[in-house]
Amino acid sequence: MDPLSQGVVGAVVPQSFAQKNTLFWAAVIGFLSGLAPDLDIFIRSDIDPLLFLEYHRQFTHSLIFIPIGGFICASFFFILLRNKIKLSFKQIWLFATLGYGTHGLLDACTSYGTLLFWPFSDYRFAWNNISIIDPLFTIPILILILIAAIRKNYFYSRIALLWAILYLLCGVIINNKVLSMGKELALTRGHHIEKISAKPTFGNLLLWKVIYESNDEFYTDGIRIFPNKKIYEGVKIKKLKEDIDFRWLQKTSQQYRDVQRFKWFSNDHLAISPHNANLIIDARYSMLPNEISGLWGIELKQERNENEHIKFITNRSLSKERLLKLWSLISIE
Repeated sequence: MDPLSQGVVGAVVPQSFAQKNTLFWAAVIGFLSGLAPDLDIFIRSDIDPLLFLEYHRQFTHSLIFIPIGGFICASFFFILLRNKIKLSFKQIWLFATLGYGTHGLLDACTSYGTLLFWPFSDYRFAWNNISIIDPLFTIPILILILIAAIRKNYFYSRIALLWAILYLLCGVIINNKVLSMGKELALTRGHHIEKISAKPTFGNLLLWKVIYESNDEFYTDGIRIFPNKKIYEGVKIKKLKEDIDFRWLQKTSQQYRDVQRFKWFSNDHLAISPHNANLIIDARYSMLPNEISGLWGIELKQERNENEHIKFITNRSLSKERLLKLWSLISIE
């Protein structure tokens, strides 16, 4: 999720179990430790543009790495703060580990995919029960942990923690409901579903994107569940078949290996961009739920040599017009 959400969730857990005189530092240490796993974004290469995809949300987000990550954070804070605060290393380590431990689990609630069981499994957990940014989730937690620190009362922290848990559970329930509606929609079209997923759109739990695969094509639709149920029928796009769509692509080439890496990352939701025959997009992501635009993709070139990598392309622009269009889909009666 976004850094603020990761920080406040990292803060609220240790603060909920801290003593009255340590509530402030529990929140500070938890907040910063909750951000720490995303330092993996610095693992990247100018030569290999997909390296960051493989390492982001990998070992730093793994469950087995939590006590190690907590220890690293605690060591840093202990050295930095040992002459300023009266906390033992054990207390700092506990706050840091609790904060650090929330990060991977919260990321797994989004749709990007998190390797919780690395190195034992390369499965990317994506529970799809919250958007990567959701102010209604984050802001109440932030306000309550600040009140708890000011008033030195963990009651507010525990209310914030309860809010976080209930909000995420609500996302799970809605996700299951939207999936059922998506399956019913596919059946009305006479489609056999090979795989299907649903994820909330940007910043809310009201409007969802459903994408399913049937007969080597991806279909995407928008489904709003409140204030009243509404389906925004979308578009379809052919699933990538690299042996057919890129006949020239040699299986011994680096570009072919990069396609396989990108396929793993996208859970095999790859298609060719309607606007660029050399661009392979991740069909799961778009600003509007009933479109397939691809927020990122990889561009292949036939003239590249056998050892040359693909080019990674991003298209994450949030224009005012598209945000207004998204809001209209959420709010129209």
